[in-house]
Amino acid sequence: MTAPLGPVDASLNPRYAGFATFARLPRLEDVDRADIAVVGGPFDSGVSYRPGTRFGPSHVRESSRLLRPYNPAQDFSPFARTQVVDAGDIALNPFDIAEAVEETDRAVTALGERVSRIVTIGGDHTLALPLLRSVARTHGPVAVLHFDAHLDTWDTYFGAPITHGTPFRRASEEGLIDMTASCHVGTRGPLYDKSDLEDDARLGFSIVTSEAIEEHGVDAAIERILTRIGDAPLYVSIDIDVLDPAHAPGTGTPEAGGLTSRELLRILRNLRDMNIVGADVVEVSPAYDHAQMTGIAASHVVYELITLLSMQIDRTR
Repeated sequence: MTAPLGPVDASLNPRYAGFATFARLPRLEDVDRADIAVVGGPFDSGVSYRPGTRFGPSHVRESSRLLRPYNPAQDFSPFARTQVVDAGDIALNPFDIAEAVEETDRAVTALGERVSRIVTIGGDHTLALPLLRSVARTHGPVAVLHFDAHLDTWDTYFGAPITHGTPFRRASEEGLIDMTASCHVGTRGPLYDKSDLEDDARLGFSIVTSEAIEEHGVDAAIERILTRIGDAPLYVSIDIDVLDPAHAPGTGTPEAGGLTSRELLRILRNLRDMNIVGADVVEVSPAYDHAQMTGIAASHVVYELITLLSMQIDRTR
């Protein structure tokens, strides 16, 4: 196997110059083969409050310029061990949610025929539904580890069944998720009614709230998460609003009392032995960001996900 083509060398080309691919990685068309692809889903027609996440993929890419090849927390160099590429953005219909969902499913399914694993940058959380449809078609029902301030298992908004607040309800109803191994992490804030929690449990989710992490610590949260997932194939879905607005102001539905970026990264790093079949990072809305705070946080989250996937692929070779 030939050595992977890595990021542009920052000692030869300044980080602020050149193509704004994720982490300045090669584009899919620049390589003969690839293991992991980062793809953008520029779509926000499913949002219920602040818009703007259609610009999330480009903002996260721009914020990723300072990332470096070696991950010291994991003692691993993902770009040296596997071929990671940027596959660009999916062209999504901004006027028709149902059509955009179908377009996402088709695009990631086709991309999955060329690469082993995909990390999607949103876009709003509506995209999780077609992404889960695609991975479940290959792997069967998957455990969903969902980092978010919100449950995203509501039924409808204004009669619309597919929005950024409903993807995991639809996924559960369609049999896409493993109802014995799925978990929300970081949820907090007011709900419409106590029945929201009862519905959520019925749909197959356990919950590790932001308050529980504050009270019992990150290690206890990690233990609960790993116990819940077990050895099930795992899909990781990360709404950046799981972070406190102090760490990620650039998002559509911010809630006080969230995780720190350090806590989120620590939890992710402890998924190193899991069978991760796909992941997304969504809900970055650049218009509300300051000094790229949210974009930088999201880019580091994507980097950790790539590292986990690269480690997983490397173990099987």
